[in-house]
This record gives sequence, structure tokens and C-alpha cells, in this order.
Amino acid sequence: MSEWNRQIVEEFRANDGRVGGPFEGRPLLLLHHRGARTGTLRVTPLMYQAVGAGYAIFASKGGADTNPDWYHNLLAHPETEVEVGSETVSVTARLAAGSEYDTIWTRQKSDYPFFAEYEQQTRRDHIPVLVLEPR
Repeated sequence: MSEWNRQIVEEFRANDGRVGGPFEGRPLLLLHHRGARTGTLRVTPLMYQAVGAGYAIFASKGGADTNPDWYHNLLAHPETEVEVGSETVSVTARLAAGSEYDTIWTRQKSDYPFFAEYEQQTRRDHIPVLVLEPR
């Protein structure tokens, strides 16, 4: 884990899911994911959008032309856990598609315009949205 992510994870856990800096006041969760090839367990802080009883996360990677590693890891190992606030929730990840994708992605770009900037920066066809459903 990068030093930056490690500090966010520590702050998140010490403050029941609240952090300062660039994530202050934004919905943040800690995604647990297992390496697609290595099986190594990792934890990544991500912004989310509440979707029903679950959470939508965004494979934006800051507008990079490739998907983040956690995206590939979730496709290989969709059953995982997230930390939201002081709670740990078992979830199953799935890709959003069609009108569900459009609704979630449009709202995210409206609520956080920098996601629209990521969409403009990337050469990818679209930025994947994954829905994490409690199990």
C-alpha cells in the first residue's frame, strides 16, 4: 500500500470513517480486495455513492487510460468486504450496466464534477462503475 493510502486508512479507522484532506466531507469507504494473480489482500480508500442498500464505486483512476488494479481484483474475486464508518460489511461486486450505469454515473459527475473531468481525460470507452451489494 502506498504511504498516502496507508495514512488515509489509518485516519479513517481512527475516526469512524471520517478523514480530512482531499476526502474531507466526502463519502469514503475502505475496499478490501484480493490480488487477481497473487491473492494478496489489499485495502484501498475510495469514494462511493449509496445505491439502495449497497455502494457504487468508480474505476476512474484519476482519468488514467487504464483501470485501477482493484477493478481487476474485484472481477476475479467479487466477494469481499468494505469498511463504511465503523462498520465492516460483506459485499459482492458486480458491474453496473445500461440505465443503472447511466443513472449512477450521471449523479456522480453532477455531485463531484472532477469525475466528469476524469471521463474527458481518459481514452477508455467509459469509466466502469461497480455496485457492491451486501450479502
